[in-house]
Amino acid sequence: MTNALLALALQVEAQADGIPAAELVTRVGLLAGARALIMVVLGVPLVFLVSNWIRRLSARQISPQFGLIAGKLVFYFGLATLAISVMTELGFSLAPLLGAAGVVGIALGFASQTSVSNVIAGLFLIAERPFVVDDLIQVDQNLGRVLSVDTMSVKLRTLDNKFVRIPNETLVKSTVTNLTRFPIRRLDVHVGVAYKEDPVRVRAILFDVARQNPMALMEPEPIVIFDGFGESSLNLRFGVWTTRENWGALRNSLQEEVKARFDAEGVEIPFPHRTLYLGSEADAFNVRVMREERPVPAFDSPGSVHDVPGTEVSDDGADD
Repeated sequence: MTNALLALALQVEAQADGIPAAELVTRVGLLAGARALIMVVLGVPLVFLVSNWIRRLSARQISPQFGLIAGKLVFYFGLATLAISVMTELGFSLAPLLGAAGVVGIALGFASQTSVSNVIAGLFLIAERPFVVDDLIQVDQNLGRVLSVDTMSVKLRTLDNKFVRIPNETLVKSTVTNLTRFPIRRLDVHVGVAYKEDPVRVRAILFDVARQNPMALMEPEPIVIFDGFGESSLNLRFGVWTTRENWGALRNSLQEEVKARFDAEGVEIPFPHRTLYLGSEADAFNVRVMREERPVPAFDSPGSVHDVPGTEVSDDGADD
């Protein structure tokens, strides 16, 4: 409509000034191209600025992953609006394009069912928020920190600096363990001591080790659980609480301190034993280790010695 009004106004002015129609069309096209160029030059930076502002605001007010998705939605919507405005300004009719887009959209809808399911699953993840950006999560065998939560997938960086992309649909169907959701975590150390050791004394030693470690929390207090009687040891579970930032460091230092303290206190950490028991009525039997004897070589002459175990052959008894 704007182009039509402008063309009409220029036509009236051109008729008054005696300007040819071809030159008039050229002027209209140049003006429309100039306006479209100005829209692109001003619109693209504006879309970037608005999308970044929405992303930062949403991340600060709601959550980082919501900020990422909100920023992308605003960016794509802004680019689409800018493209439609530029095409309209240049005089393109959008009706045929919309009709073709409808047909193509139906075909793409059947071909992209997995993508649509990932987008819907991403919306569920955003609404439920089982994890946020920079959380440490485990999905099946993948353990890493969350880099981004997008409409199609979640990106992780593993502890050995690998990049892992997990589709949102897989996350919705899988068990997700968030290791940093809460501010504190408990470290469980499984300890086995010999049957001759006193469990009460061992428990006191473990509590003292926890008190002397600066990364161990005393509230909640450490626990020692008697897990049961093993094949060769008394099995204990030593649980110590710490902050989520110190969990990895405590895992190393606490086990080293337990080993050093057990050595100092003379507490035995046994290795597996095997006892062969045949019942109370069976007699004990001796076990001898038999050494393999090499066979004596045989002679072909009559009266020679043939492979008799334990027989020695010598040339001293030969006839002169």
